[in-house]
Amino acid sequence: MNQTSRDGFSSRFGIFAAVIGSAIGLGNIWRFPYMVGENGGAAFLIVYCAFVLIIGIPAMLSEFIIGRRGQGNSYRSFKQLAPQKPWYWIGLVGIFAAFIILTFYSVITGWTLEYVAIALKDVFSSSTVVQDPAQVFEHFHTQALKPLIWQIVTMLISAIVIMLGVRKGIESSAKILMPLLFICLAILAVKTLTLPGSVEGLRFLFSPDFSKINSGVILKALGQAVFSLSVGMGCLITYGSYIRKDVNMSRTAFSVAIADLLIAVLAGIVIFPALFSFGMAPEQGPGLVFVVFPGIFQQMIGGVYFALLFFMLVAIAGITSIISLLEVIVVYFVEEFKLKRVFATLVAATLACGLGAFSTLSFGPLKHVKIFNQSIFDNSDFLASNILLPLGAFFVVVFLGWFYDINQIKDELGNQGTLKMRLFPVFMFIIRYVAPIAILLVFLKGLNIF
Repeated sequence: MNQTSRDGFSSRFGIFAAVIGSAIGLGNIWRFPYMVGENGGAAFLIVYCAFVLIIGIPAMLSEFIIGRRGQGNSYRSFKQLAPQKPWYWIGLVGIFAAFIILTFYSVITGWTLEYVAIALKDVFSSSTVVQDPAQVFEHFHTQALKPLIWQIVTMLISAIVIMLGVRKGIESSAKILMPLLFICLAILAVKTLTLPGSVEGLRFLFSPDFSKINSGVILKALGQAVFSLSVGMGCLITYGSYIRKDVNMSRTAFSVAIADLLIAVLAGIVIFPALFSFGMAPEQGPGLVFVVFPGIFQQMIGGVYFALLFFMLVAIAGITSIISLLEVIVVYFVEEFKLKRVFATLVAATLACGLGAFSTLSFGPLKHVKIFNQSIFDNSDFLASNILLPLGAFFVVVFLGWFYDINQIKDELGNQGTLKMRLFPVFMFIIRYVAPIAILLVFLKGLNIF
């Protein structure tokens, strides 16, 4: 499929906003803060930043190259680049990973929409009857019907965007949602920095205690870097296929990585000063967003407004991620099964909702169903995060570093010789030696092999 016959991004800002929308999701707003809290604060942050720059950018570039060179979905791009070899299965792994992540990301994002509705009802205002946030969350997410409805609403919103296409849907929505996300973060950061005792939260986030760094912290930081940048799930290959040939992909990848770090740090500035101001420990785990922060908003002057802003922020982050995940599956259906985009979107969204319903219900009616002593939701998360993503990322860099023509890589990165390539040897060294070893260690750690 040639460049002119494919829908694609129309502007450099559109590319940036769309890729940022994929990279900056629940991984930054929901997962990153509690990872920082559980793993030593500033020390974890420094290691994480280093991995994003050293390994994350080359891995992201690897997927961009495969997508733009292959001009197809994750599966088809590998077929184009290696027609005589079965490397296409890596593309299928990415598509399957995107589908599995979609099934449980839509659960969490649905929760955030419920909390936007709760905030609108003034539940988190100090002027109303105070409710126990833990009980509110427990009552909501263990129900059968309401979480399912919000999951369907989440998928419906994302599906409408995908149906509109790359430029009119994905790019246009990203141009609106990503600046809005940044504005929400900035307002919340200013608010939390004015809270009494907030300086202790900043000290936790920015004053490192390097004695807290061990092999476990290092591998978790590396895993978070790979997860946060959407490596290994087909999103970057798919979006790479929409990038015009005259766009500097290296600059795009670097800009996205810096924005990813900035958003993650801003999320930390929002969360940790608030935690310390209200005397709460930073090691709060996954319940941080839905239990701890509602309790903070109840005690905060104007808490209802900041609660609404906060949960809108988390909802936007979730929806932008879901849009990119859904696009991976939809474009595969369109190109390989010749389905119309609207019908392909309905099929993909319905399948994801159908399987995702089991994850939603695993907190309520299906909570007693255990696979390997874990809930359906936890199994989906483990399969995607600990197996599919690191496997996909590992074989992407191995393929590009060892089995693809280096001159083709240089041609793609250099935009057919129009860009200078001073760091090209460094890039090749990382994707050949550093990235595969690091990602393999994350994979083995995720399986508790060491």
